[in-house]
Amino acid sequence: MNTILLVEDDAVIANGIKNHLVAWGYEVVLAQEFHDILPLFTQTAPLLVLLDISLPFYGGYHWCGEIRKRSQVPIIFLSSVADNMNIIMAMNMGADDFIPKPFDLNVLTAKIQAVMRRTYDFKEEPSVLEHGGVLLNLGTACLEFGGAKSELTKNDFRILEILMERAGHVVSREDIMERLWESDSFIDDNTLTVNVTRLRKKLEDIGLHEFILTKKRLGYIVP
Repeated sequence: MNTILLVEDDAVIANGIKNHLVAWGYEVVLAQEFHDILPLFTQTAPLLVLLDISLPFYGGYHWCGEIRKRSQVPIIFLSSVADNMNIIMAMNMGADDFIPKPFDLNVLTAKIQAVMRRTYDFKEEPSVLEHGGVLLNLGTACLEFGGAKSELTKNDFRILEILMERAGHVVSREDIMERLWESDSFIDDNTLTVNVTRLRKKLEDIGLHEFILTKKRLGYIVP
């Protein structure tokens, strides 16, 4: 399970982050008591820690140092105190990233995915593809952009998955159809055109215009 420990004193922010990440397939454990984070950290054994700097009793820097004595688990700082000195201090304390408040939850998700891939790529497959602020959840087949979401059909999902995996490169129609043949539905060239047209309409409905381009006689590309 992709468990994240969230140490955030503001309940509104904490619950907003939790609800968003749970929708993307993570298990999120919220710290409720701040006088000692270590027992919860040990009990949870998270794959990643989201840690605010300004906390009751002891600040985030203190707990980052304590965690680093015991573990190399990735730590991302969240803070409204985002001057260069604090960012440098966070990195020197062993943080893997620093996200200033206020932040977009989509950006947070993408950064979590990036840190997770860097840390666990030898044993974890990414559960989200990200390109240009567009997030494709590989577990739920849900597409998100700018706060808007779209539920994809199986064929929509497979088409978009292969195009985002190879973003910046033309993918031939034959390669896409081979990916679709892996499922239990047969698809021919004409059906692929219909599927791509339908997928583009879904993308436009959430504000993504020209996300998929046609390269004549070659295939499709997500630039």
